[in-house]
Amino acid sequence: MVGKRGSPRGDGNGDLEQMALDWQEHDEWVDPEVQCSKCDAVCCRLTVIVMPEDRVPRGYVAIDDYGMEVMARGEDGWCIALDSQRMCCSIYELRPQACERFVMGAGNCRDEREAYRTHYPGTIDHVLIDSE
Repeated sequence: MVGKRGSPRGDGNGDLEQMALDWQEHDEWVDPEVQCSKCDAVCCRLTVIVMPEDRVPRGYVAIDDYGMEVMARGEDGWCIALDSQRMCCSIYELRPQACERFVMGAGNCRDEREAYRTHYPGTIDHVLIDSE
């Protein structure tokens, strides 16, 4: 049996949904089908807190409503470090640690892509992994 994320799951009692949710919390599996080049830079719409040890150029940092340093966003809602022509980070080598930990194709990436796909249908190619 294959769970929602493509890993063998299930206890034979049809409890796939609960197992998929449990697995989500510690999901390290990376889906090789997920590529940044096939995405709308969904992760670049998330709020990214800039930590004191991050080397982000100060011009890319804003202060949010709670006084936290975050990556600044443009009027379109995307991170201002996003190179919209190439759909990649313009400060990649200096990006915040939070961005470094956001692994392409890992659980949090897939979850954000799915949430975005649901909110903005037709913007990201839909790849289904289904049980057999």
